[in-house]
Amino acid sequence: MKIRKAQKEDIPRILELLVQVDMVHHNGRPDIFKGPATKYNAEELSHIIEDETTPVFICEEDGLVLAHAFCVYKQETSDAVLTDIRTLYIDDICVDENARGKHIGKTMYEHIISYAKERGFYNVTLNVWTCNPGAMKFYESMGMTPQKIGMEKVLNERGT
Repeated sequence: MKIRKAQKEDIPRILELLVQVDMVHHNGRPDIFKGPATKYNAEELSHIIEDETTPVFICEEDGLVLAHAFCVYKQETSDAVLTDIRTLYIDDICVDENARGKHIGKTMYEHIISYAKERGFYNVTLNVWTCNPGAMKFYESMGMTPQKIGMEKVLNERGT
């Protein structure tokens, strides 16, 4: 297994993995997530991959992309309440459903942590949907703890 920065040639496979991510969320919350869909199109992915502040990493084995991780540099500056810390936000991690159980997610996560430490980030953050308990359990096993919790009250059935 090899982890590297994504390249434009990886976009078709990344799009396939993004559909897998979407379907996990769609199956858990079809009232919110369309399915099957991707959060980015090929053109948007091309710009994201080129941008140094939005690193995308992929894990490949024998030339096949098995996983991706989208990250975003974040920093609140001149905020009246928040300190000016640099955060590396994990926007998305996906391990191909056919490649799970090989510790690829752990390897990707550890790569992101090393990347963030090397660049002097204060912390690494992410959001995880409660409809994805496997992801929640995984991130907790990696030592992550809740920072904040989003809450909702659904007021009516979709479309009514």
